[in-house]
Amino acid sequence: MRELADVLRETLPGRATDATRRSAGALRDTYRSGSAPATLAIADAASAAAYAAYRMPATRAAIARALASLVPVWDTTDPPRSHLDLGGGTGAAVWAAHGLWPGARSRVLDASEPALALGRRLADASGDAGLAATEWELARLAPGTRLPNADLTTVSYLLGELSPELAGEVVGACLASSRVLAIVEPGTPRGYAAVLAARERVLASGWRLLAPCPHVARCPLAPGDWCHFSVRIQRSALHRQLKDAELGHEDEKFSYLVAIAPEVAGVPGAEQRAAEPPESRVLRHPLTRKGLVQLRLCTPEGTVRDEIVSKRQGPRYRLARDTDWGDTFPAT
Repeated sequence: MRELADVLRETLPGRATDATRRSAGALRDTYRSGSAPATLAIADAASAAAYAAYRMPATRAAIARALASLVPVWDTTDPPRSHLDLGGGTGAAVWAAHGLWPGARSRVLDASEPALALGRRLADASGDAGLAATEWELARLAPGTRLPNADLTTVSYLLGELSPELAGEVVGACLASSRVLAIVEPGTPRGYAAVLAARERVLASGWRLLAPCPHVARCPLAPGDWCHFSVRIQRSALHRQLKDAELGHEDEKFSYLVAIAPEVAGVPGAEQRAAEPPESRVLRHPLTRKGLVQLRLCTPEGTVRDEIVSKRQGPRYRLARDTDWGDTFPAT
């Protein structure tokens, strides 16, 4: 499979046009406002191109980071055979999933025809037969929506754009049709709230949380704080033009949830993963100073605590020194 950045560079205009600049500005304003868009975010070819250049690489990277938690569960001997990408737009989640499981059959449902059309063009240029075979289907979510069955369902950067009632129905429909569910939202208070609401419904349905939470208790973060993570991506020339940016990289903040259905017998590695010793989740960039590493941890007991690991602790210190924000860390 070719790199997404290369395909975007060949498929999209080499320089920002007035139309793509306006569309990128509208996308930026909507994202920063933390509110749901009043109209369809990708309404024409220009806004589809702006989204692909401005948001698709970051979205793909965040989804790939979330899906990486499934690698120990779904090994290469029996990977997911079917993948539903709900509200997938230009297919960022499809690129992320096929990077891990090339044989999965993907199907993208979205309300924007321009986004689906561009997603199809990008997939066709990927050099990957499985990715090019993705089905692109125009669909608008509504109360009572029923979804096709799939081994893996991804819902990315979508729930926060829906009313709480419709978002709850969408999560319920995913739980009824899938065996593994991955939800990714912007790493903002609104995005975290959408993930937290989905988490409550997932747990009420008897599903098992796989990541990032190491427990099933209420989220222990204090009011005003929110669970989110970060992944660094490289900016293309067009990306920098659309953002009027000089740096060649940016850090995408995201919140996420990965869960497995109660009937996990068909998911290789799930039972083994459940039997492994519990691990905490690192919630912030580790603080390092000479001979010490400080970690902010969400623990299997459902608490948040700071652990200071000293050089005298030998192997644990070396592990802490190599640990990053979002990683797991052995519980004490």
